[in-house]
Amino acid sequence: MEPDLIQDSLKVDTVEDLDFGPKFKKIKSTENVRELQTVLRDKATSRSDFVFYADRLIRLVVEEGLNQLPYKDCEITTPTGCKYDGLVYEKGNCCVSIMRSGEAMEQGLRDCCRSIRIGKILVHSDEDTHDAKVVYSKLPPDIAYRKVLLMYPIMSTGNTVIKALHVLKENKVLEKNIILLNLFITPQAAKTVIAKFPDLTILTSEVHQVAPNHFGQKYFGTA
Repeated sequence: MEPDLIQDSLKVDTVEDLDFGPKFKKIKSTENVRELQTVLRDKATSRSDFVFYADRLIRLVVEEGLNQLPYKDCEITTPTGCKYDGLVYEKGNCCVSIMRSGEAMEQGLRDCCRSIRIGKILVHSDEDTHDAKVVYSKLPPDIAYRKVLLMYPIMSTGNTVIKALHVLKENKVLEKNIILLNLFITPQAAKTVIAKFPDLTILTSEVHQVAPNHFGQKYFGTA
């Protein structure tokens, strides 16, 4: 992995410098990434444009998330008969999306890993109190032995993700084997989740005091 692909929390450029620890990672904030984030936050963006730009940002986060998975050396033979020393994923990876907004990230993952297994967790959050309750979960039966990409694009309080993480831990998934893929997170949510799950890896595109909470409604056309 090239070291300049990731900026850690010491280089967060949208809020005051905050140290969320070495397991909190942020994709590099290029002008392209900033444009995608701007379009997704703009209230004037049409739904078709919103989905298009969201899918682009999701793909960037997903591909960087795949860099966090373990690889192993391999040797293959090219069509010309030459030997090539390369890399392949180690077996035992899966994904879990937190419904419904997390499902927006599934296609981006499928575009990169066509055969990866995907589980689901549905958490209902009260709009006024933000209390969260697990309503449904369906996970791979051997998830305890897998690396897990947990997908949820918007984190304002962290309560929904915390509930989903408890479900994974109840199913014997090791905290260090979970990688949370996220698009937008508030400092409050980052602190809350990391305080409860210090061995969790978080990968996001932006830390900002205000999260675009309209994401799920705009993406799925339910606004």
